[in-house]
Amino acid sequence: MSTQTVKAAVYRGNKTFSVEERTAPPPGPGEVRLAIAYCGICGTDMHVYHGNMDARVGFDRVLGHEMSAVVESLGDGVEGFAPGQRVVVRPLQPCGECPACTAGHSHICHKLKFLGLDTDGALQGLWSVPAHTLHHLPDGLALDHAALIEPLAVACHDVRLSGLTEGEDAVVIGGGPIGVLVAIAARAAGGNVVISEVNEHRLAVAQAMGFDTINPRETDLAEAVNARTEGKAAEVVFEVSGTQAGVDAMTAVAGTRARIVMVAIHAQKPQIDLFQFFWRELKLIGARVYEPEDYERAIALLAQGAVDAERFITDISPLSEVQAAFEALDRSPTAMKSMIKVGDFD
Repeated sequence: MSTQTVKAAVYRGNKTFSVEERTAPPPGPGEVRLAIAYCGICGTDMHVYHGNMDARVGFDRVLGHEMSAVVESLGDGVEGFAPGQRVVVRPLQPCGECPACTAGHSHICHKLKFLGLDTDGALQGLWSVPAHTLHHLPDGLALDHAALIEPLAVACHDVRLSGLTEGEDAVVIGGGPIGVLVAIAARAAGGNVVISEVNEHRLAVAQAMGFDTINPRETDLAEAVNARTEGKAAEVVFEVSGTQAGVDAMTAVAGTRARIVMVAIHAQKPQIDLFQFFWRELKLIGARVYEPEDYERAIALLAQGAVDAERFITDISPLSEVQAAFEALDRSPTAMKSMIKVGDFD
């Protein structure tokens, strides 16, 4: 193993990335060095691009965590992996000592480091990560499709926490990338799913993937859900829009003892109709990132073809055009998932 020089996309602030030569040292003990194949651009990356996380990430950060890769080399003490194997990273580094970690909830560690935000990430040719973050990919799963596993694992975590069971009616409020993936995971769990969304392109994508949709700007959402469920309303609701209108809708469509999962991050504190929680004995469930079993579930769903990955991936750009890719995504009202091709493995 040796130190190598690779290309990396470095966030420099002010909506600017610089593609630079970076040194990739050998993996340390317990680490695996990965040759990155693809890396998706997520909503958090866009928050960084807009300068909303500068205090956290600084101006010398390599972003990227929705990725796929091939094992390049192993650090001392690593077992269960070998060069040439295809993997994805679950980009969480917990402290192992806080109350959350000692209670078995290390994914919400009080001092959690998120790889690709609190550390350098996958928008570089070689990336060393702790071996415990890796998940094997099945044979035959395309590496660009595999870069969808991280956001799909978010959706699998949301659905698992909801307790959704076969035959239950579910409403997904917000049909962006995570919303559609939540709908896919909920459908795979046996739910009867409808997506509420105002963007016509996203409605078309959801419909093409076989989902019933409602545009709440054209149809009263609560009335439509009641009609679908013969007055019962939804047993499970996922708030993925991050808007006040979505928060209003989540209680309006919730039936008796419904479970509402708060998926979206709200920049400002929303107003919540707490009377409905009293009146209908509703439950509000917070959901953050994922656990290992959610990653395995996401890998299985993708391998089974539950996600129309070709339709979901809107565009793929080379690492050299990362600046243009972020600018285009920022302007686009129609994109679902934009990806950066970092290495050549296909």
